[in-house]
Amino acid sequence: MGTAAAVVVYGATGHTGRFIVAELRRRGFAAIVSGRDAAKLEALAAERGDLEVRPATADDPASLDRALAGAAAVINCAGPFAVTAGPLVEAALRAGIPYVDVAAEIEANARTFADYAEAAREAGVAVVPAMAFYGGLGDLLATAAMGEWTAADAVHVAYGLNSWHPTEGTREAGRVSHRRRAGRRVRFADGELQYHDDELSRQDWHFPEPLGERAVLAEFTMADVVTLPSHLAVPEVRTYMTVEAAGDLAGADTPAPQPVDDLGRSDQTFVVDVRVSSGGVERRATAGGQDIYAITAPLAVEAVRRILAGQARTTGVASAGAMFEAAEFLEALSPYLSVDLPH
Repeated sequence: MGTAAAVVVYGATGHTGRFIVAELRRRGFAAIVSGRDAAKLEALAAERGDLEVRPATADDPASLDRALAGAAAVINCAGPFAVTAGPLVEAALRAGIPYVDVAAEIEANARTFADYAEAAREAGVAVVPAMAFYGGLGDLLATAAMGEWTAADAVHVAYGLNSWHPTEGTREAGRVSHRRRAGRRVRFADGELQYHDDELSRQDWHFPEPLGERAVLAEFTMADVVTLPSHLAVPEVRTYMTVEAAGDLAGADTPAPQPVDDLGRSDQTFVVDVRVSSGGVERRATAGGQDIYAITAPLAVEAVRRILAGQARTTGVASAGAMFEAAEFLEALSPYLSVDLPH
């Protein structure tokens, strides 16, 4: 198989990785599947029929170089990203190809911005962390809502999930983050990440219909606290999660997601409701769809497509809202998302 227009999917056998491989094939890309488990990769290739297999491990730079050789881009789906992001970014910079990941880990994303901004800029390579449901979608919505505003007082991102059946990858990422923070919580306020021991508090949030008014946990902090402030002049970013979904995530016996349609999506539905305020004026942008893991695939693949087509706004390390024209990007996701932006 030729690899001139091929995209490496690292962590291809994971739950999200499989969605991304399928989305690449629907878009006409060749997919090279990579990761540490050669047997699982071979089984995936046998199942799908037209995938090139290149095993590699994050602690072996030479194996990563072989995996990325001749490829057009790499999408990293393998958490914990605290372990994989750095080595994969470095391999992408050596190969001179774009890097996109789907990390929801706050500290891993912050480290990507801090550690690789200069090297990626000098190499002229696009590096896009958190190009996923958490971190990427909220950033695109907030950026589109900002419009011509150059600054805002605050951004509030509320996640209206009817349920959350976490994958084992999600659970492991949570355990890694918990250990790194020594059990503390994190928020973005006064222009910086702040670690604290405050308890989560409940409040009511009125989502667009049909979801309507729901109880949410305030400061249920997600990757948006890294992606939005990376390019928007906003001193406060707060995120919220519906109580039902947070309870599912916390439950040790909550099962993994189960497919209910031909695309492999679960029956989970979501609404992401973003409110941007400045000087007493509020703008609102919302998006709704099905399955937070499945929607990550078109987000990541559309990002790669745009970078390779020369439609990125910059190079170096940048979040979704900085790398792409936000409203156009969201419009391109219309087969997967219903989006309502301010006019």
